[in-house]
Amino acid sequence: MKFTRRCEHARLDIGSLEKDGQTVYYVRDNGVGFDMQYAAKLFGVFQRLHRAEDYEGTDAGLAIVQRIIHRQGGHVWADARPGEGATFYFTL
Repeated sequence: MKFTRRCEHARLDIGSLEKDGQTVYYVRDNGVGFDMQYAAKLFGVFQRLHRAEDYEGTDAGLAIVQRIIHRQGGHVWADARPGEGATFYFTL
């Protein structure tokens, strides 16, 4: 939610889809997004794609999410474009 704070009409979608016989869950927003060339940094502890002055936090959230998902035998990944929002997917 914090990456949509500057959107006049913030949107958050939560849902699922079927892919290769498996349920894939997703969380999508229309926030600031990010450049996919930096996607490998997303799930690392204390890795930041935006300035600390712009968005608060410990930079550990996605690393924790990834650890939980992996312990459940799932996978987590993201897709985004700068200025167009981001979508985070996961399986269990």
